[in-house]
Amino acid sequence: MRELLRIRDFRIFWSALSISAFGDALTALALLLTAQQVTGSTAAVALTAIAIALPSLLFGMIAGVYVDRWNRKRITILSDSIRAVLVLAFLLVDSPDRMWLLYVVAFIQAAIGIFDEPAKSALIPEMVGSERLLGANSLSMTSRIVAGVVGTGVAGLVAGLTGAVGPVYVIDGATFAASAFLMSRLRLTGAAPGADSEHHFWAQLGEGMKLLRSSRPLRGVLVGATVVMLGLGAVNVLLVPFVVGTLKISETWFGALEASQVSAMVLAGVLVTTLAKTLKPPAMVVLGLGGAGVVVAGMAAASSVWHLMALLFLVGWFVAPAQAGVSTIFQTEAPPELLGRATASLSTAITAANVTSMAMAGAAAALIGVRGVFVVGGALTTLAALLAAFLFREPKTNPSVLA
Repeated sequence: MRELLRIRDFRIFWSALSISAFGDALTALALLLTAQQVTGSTAAVALTAIAIALPSLLFGMIAGVYVDRWNRKRITILSDSIRAVLVLAFLLVDSPDRMWLLYVVAFIQAAIGIFDEPAKSALIPEMVGSERLLGANSLSMTSRIVAGVVGTGVAGLVAGLTGAVGPVYVIDGATFAASAFLMSRLRLTGAAPGADSEHHFWAQLGEGMKLLRSSRPLRGVLVGATVVMLGLGAVNVLLVPFVVGTLKISETWFGALEASQVSAMVLAGVLVTTLAKTLKPPAMVVLGLGGAGVVVAGMAAASSVWHLMALLFLVGWFVAPAQAGVSTIFQTEAPPELLGRATASLSTAITAANVTSMAMAGAAAALIGVRGVFVVGGALTTLAALLAAFLFREPKTNPSVLA
């Protein structure tokens, strides 16, 4: 960790990333609170969540093409600067008649954000080099998690103490501005290797997914991550009714439940950062998914809040290394000029699987029960680990062909 933070550009980037993640968490909760307070409608809350999720599904791959064409450093600065102003528009949403403004601005802000994430991911190799990638990704992921938890807590605290959500948006605007300033201080150029490509836009659009299909390690990540979200999307949706409806646990326990998983992810992230030079990213992905699958299936047997808290703590230990491994595989296997498109293609596939799983959650719970969905979700996650392990294996060379 100290070795990474001695790198000036990465230290600045890490600070900007943490501040930006803190701001994202502020807005994520604030938007749902605004929808609930202004309308009192669960449908409005659901529409808000959909408005935030849709851009990744609709424009994710398109954003990847431009991330590989435009200057990535400038993308992050422009993205943060625009959102610093745009977030203030939420202050105008004070009645049901203005909810349309919240939906539109939330959609636009999320659409801008889908350029920002792959651009920042593509900058990391330029700053730290291939030998430090795993540690840099693990540290970045851990910082995002911590900043996200703190941001969610601050948003709830500010809204609770002031009785209004407006101040949260002002704070978020300041975090975007701070992130943009820090990114502008980076010495790296941020130039995309594919900026001078003469390929047609539509040809470039398909190159990201084509790369994922042609590379066994990247195909392993794609298949594994997609199958995982087919299982865990429904689990994430049904966790609340499982806690409140099935286990009869008070809503006040949600903070402690989240903290149990997050604390494990932070500890695991620090461990991965420390041992980064001795760990193999493919093995981390396979073991992480496999372990998480077993634990998620085991959640079906939980009978108390303490059981569930212990299981979520275990899940955190497996999820963090898997996420760091996925990022590192992408940054080492994808050519720099295709990294934005490859990352965006993966994100689009994951989002599609997640939305599909969430849409099926209600019907699945009615058919096999919430506990049954957890078992199926865990089984799919374990299957994802096996599929990834198979695809990560190098094909055996046929000696007769070489003779």
